Amino acid sequence: MDETEQARAANTRAAWRYFAVTFLVSWLAAFCVAFPWIVHGKRLPDLAGILMFPAMLLGPSIVGLAMTISTGGAAGLRTLGLRLRRWRLGGWFAVLVVPPILVYAVLQCLRSFVSPAFAPNLFLVGVFFGIPAGYLEEIGWMGFAFDKLRATSTSLRAAVILGLMWAAWHLPVVDFLGAAHPHGRYWPLFFLAFGTAMVAMRVLVSWLYVNTDSLLGAQLLHMSSTGALVVFGAAGADSLQEGIWYGTYALALWIAVAVIIRVYGPELVRERSVRGADISPHSAA
Repeated sequence: MDETEQARAANTRAAWRYFAVTFLVSWLAAFCVAFPWIVHGKRLPDLAGILMFPAMLLGPSIVGLAMTISTGGAAGLRTLGLRLRRWRLGGWFAVLVVPPILVYAVLQCLRSFVSPAFAPNLFLVGVFFGIPAGYLEEIGWMGFAFDKLRATSTSLRAAVILGLMWAAWHLPVVDFLGAAHPHGRYWPLFFLAFGTAMVAMRVLVSWLYVNTDSLLGAQLLHMSSTGALVVFGAAGADSLQEGIWYGTYALALWIAVAVIIRVYGPELVRERSVRGADISPHSAA
């Protein structure tokens, strides 16, 4: 095995170790929150579901920082810090409005042509739900795992793998997502729709990241995505309807992703495409 193959193997192992430890930490933290109800055989209340979210954030953030230090040392931590502070995105700031525009447009279309139950909500406090999720999760997802996966394959393949893992990571709390929880017999439909949307969103986050080298940009797009789902989520939809609108949203996201792949290719970046951000992929902050 030559040095290149050894490096690829090392990056692959690092990425999958990150996933394993992140899932362990996050799911164990979620279980600890839920344990008082589980041990008494009671159904988890909404409060438990809400508390499980911040507990799970310990996984991607703490494990991401720990593995950055263990694999890259002080230099790796400095690089991570630079990307966290890189805010000069130029025209790429426009990408941040994609999730709210698509969520709102999908719900308005379904409201007009299918049922008034799909009417978008306006729960403005929901904006704050996205801040801790976006800021903490991306320290690990994009700050560590994506770069390791990208070193062994194309950006698109790395994004899809990461998106699948990101969707699966939500399993302990997925039945508390959306306004129509619990989803009962429509849980598989909802999770499939949710997971499909998350994989597409991960490609969008990766597209922004590889063109700006800004981890802050990835965090902001994640915040925008989560915030839009909470703010506009159809409060009048039942479990089946929620699965339908999430699925429609996923389709809209994948149409956007298809256009990006067509224009930018499997590396999700074109030569000179970073000029709009006035940054090169490896420039200093």
